[in-house]
Amino acid sequence: MNSRPPLTVYLAAPRGFCAGVDRAIRIVELALQKWGAPVYVRHEIVHNRFVVDRLRDLGAVFVEELDEAPDDRPVIFSAHGVPRSVPAEAARRNMIQVDATCPLVTKVHMEAARHAQEGLQLVMVGHAGHPEVIGTMGQLPPGEVLLVESVADVATLAPRDPARLAWVTQTTLSVDDTAEIVAALQARFPGITGPAKDDICYATTNRQAAVKAIAGKIDALLVIGAPNSSNSRRLVEVGRTAGCGYAQLVGRADEIDWRALEGIRTIGVTAGASAPEVLVEEVVDALRSRFDVTVEMVETAREDIEFKVPRVLRQPA
Repeated sequence: MNSRPPLTVYLAAPRGFCAGVDRAIRIVELALQKWGAPVYVRHEIVHNRFVVDRLRDLGAVFVEELDEAPDDRPVIFSAHGVPRSVPAEAARRNMIQVDATCPLVTKVHMEAARHAQEGLQLVMVGHAGHPEVIGTMGQLPPGEVLLVESVADVATLAPRDPARLAWVTQTTLSVDDTAEIVAALQARFPGITGPAKDDICYATTNRQAAVKAIAGKIDALLVIGAPNSSNSRRLVEVGRTAGCGYAQLVGRADEIDWRALEGIRTIGVTAGASAPEVLVEEVVDALRSRFDVTVEMVETAREDIEFKVPRVLRQPA
């Protein structure tokens, strides 16, 4: 007789790796194949310790600043993007540089540059200190990008010319929170220019929609992702806002707070865009060890996007 309590696991889809993360990881693997170890990576290639540790074991060396990397080894820029000063310094040092910036982040960089050429001051919706925000703000000279993190920030914004503004966003924000901030910007600055749709990437949007689809029928939500992963943290917030009473961010199965899950009958499981599927399987196996598990997949979108790696990695050494 099975003494384990029954548990229905709603597995959100899409979840886990997005095309930009997939590409960034492949770039490091291909660079190691082409040039051998070590290759240097500025900042964690993606925000996931499991992924970073595996690449480190293959010969990648992760550094926070370019001056920690030698001139004679390749350097890779992380998926989050870097300020323009970083590749400029790498070029000055004649380093082999490979850009693993997600193409959807690069698109925001190009938007920023275009707005600046048109004489507009930029407002960026994002989280202070996040590497993607640092990279995007670093596309333009100091003072040309104003950062807002909340609706309250919009009220205190002091642009150079309120009639000459444009906005962009970090790609990994909460869709709903960002819509509120953009609405506040448009209300205060009616002439502000923006993208045709916000810059939040398809993967972030899809993962949040999948969480919303299960939030109303689960007692708890487990989001697999790193504490420094913006899109993973947003999934926790989205789950709570959408009606899930308890949501927990876990890096791996051994971080699950089992006491908080006592008495539950239903649970949702998803993963941030930089978390591999093997960690989802690990969490589901951990649930099976304590519950009589039934798994139900809840799919809200199909993703078939793939990004090419840089040309330098498609050519022989």
